[in-house]
Amino acid sequence: MANWRQINGHIATPAGFRAAALAAGIKKAKGALDLALIVSDSDDTSTAGTFTTNLASAAPVQLSKAHLAKSQGCARAIIVNSGNANAATGRAGLETARKTAKAVASLLKVPLEQVLVASTGVIGVPLQLERITRKLPGLVSELTDYDAAEVARAIMTTDTYPKCCVLRSEIAGTAVHLAGIAKGAGMIHPRMATMLSFITTDASIKPRMLQNMLAEAVEGSFNRISVDGDTSTNDTVLVLASGASGIAVRPGNRTRRWFMDGLTQLTERMAKMIARDGEGAKKLVTIEVSGARTPFDAERVARAIANSPLVKTAIAGSDPNWGRIICAAGYSGARFNPDRVDIRVNDLYLCRKGLDTGFDEASASREFDRKELTLHIHLHAGSGRARFWTCDLTHDYITINASYRT
Repeated sequence: MANWRQINGHIATPAGFRAAALAAGIKKAKGALDLALIVSDSDDTSTAGTFTTNLASAAPVQLSKAHLAKSQGCARAIIVNSGNANAATGRAGLETARKTAKAVASLLKVPLEQVLVASTGVIGVPLQLERITRKLPGLVSELTDYDAAEVARAIMTTDTYPKCCVLRSEIAGTAVHLAGIAKGAGMIHPRMATMLSFITTDASIKPRMLQNMLAEAVEGSFNRISVDGDTSTNDTVLVLASGASGIAVRPGNRTRRWFMDGLTQLTERMAKMIARDGEGAKKLVTIEVSGARTPFDAERVARAIANSPLVKTAIAGSDPNWGRIICAAGYSGARFNPDRVDIRVNDLYLCRKGLDTGFDEASASREFDRKELTLHIHLHAGSGRARFWTCDLTHDYITINASYRT
């Protein structure tokens, strides 16, 4: 099977999709893009989704989960707003989400349950329905498959740049595409921050199979990033497959492995974009744990290190304080012998068999001063492995979040 390669494009690059974005006045900044629509022109679009595990899930999350179930995995549109999360807004918030979906369904002439809704922004503030509904006719009229790059910008909140990735492959001379956009910089600790991601593909794939593949891809990507340890009320990842390429992905053969490879590449690239763009962050940190008793133990250790404020502030200060790393590993709940642990940053060992290596402080500090760095933790307890992505924790994180509502 052909490899996947990254190309220039946008969320409507895969055949069978159109998208648009505009300013609806939801964000405080005048003229800021804050409303987006993604539409599939296929009546037989397969859809899959993963959502936040936060008990205080937002109204659009609840509605979209219900619509996915009722439609049996067939959605035609995703309407997204930024600037207001429509979370902790009670029955009124749920009704706002439902009426938003209903208005979109009416304009597109599709069943209500085939419209999914997503929101991101401030929690606990009522979302003004009329700001959305009055803009919907114009939004629908702007739908295009030519240049929908602004859609990625319209879903941003504290992000510093739009996150988009498009992959292309070929089977027997026929092109197949995977496109994804994502937003997230704070409240990022997904367990399917506010983290949203929307993926389109022109491959043909049944809903149940698509759901299984999405869950697998999300577990190894979006569920392996942490900026601040907070799991949002609105985390949502949705995939729409139009089938417009005519290339079918089937279980039990090479097409499944081929498509899974592309989906994994796409979600991993977007997950790293989110971690790199953590609020106030200056560094992308990859955490590689190996030699764990089980993969679950490896994940526990990697997650604890990724969430540790002490580790992340040390990285911000380029301080090679490996004691904070082994401390986080120790309280992770994983079983291992601390006297056998090796820790290195990039290729420089800081700790061998649980003891300081006598490394040169200046050299180690330079390793931590890189814009991208990798922490390797070998537990020597088995063959379990895990990878996480995180970022440093700087003063700017406090500045951004201390005044988020103002």
